[in-house]
Amino acid sequence: EVQLVEFGGGLVQAGGSLRLSCVASGKSFDDYLSIGWFRQAPGKEREGVSYISTSDGRIYDVDFAKGRFTISSDNAKNTVYLQMNSLKPADTGVYYCAASDYGLGGPYRHWGQGTQVTVSS
Repeated sequence: EVQLVEFGGGLVQAGGSLRLSCVASGKSFDDYLSIGWFRQAPGKEREGVSYISTSDGRIYDVDFAKGRFTISSDNAKNTVYLQMNSLKPADTGVYYCAASDYGLGGPYRHWGQGTQVTVSS
């Protein structure tokens, strides 16, 4: 069973940047097809942010992430990153990474505990 741990959350002013990291243990990223970043704002449902295929590097970003967020992976380090630029208060929430045994569309069955991102205005 894979364990995922997120790092890099924190408090940042609007317009600032953060880089989140998702580190896997127990299994290699090569054993999974996709890793995704999700987020959940207070009082809202969890939503997808960005996804990457660890086998071929294909990426899918949801609309609000395009142009501001960049997902990347370092399979040798079993780590996926989410570089977030031009952050807005609406980006505040708990960010989770998850692994799927299938394609970019999931299902995502292996989850980290999340890291808090707070963007102040």
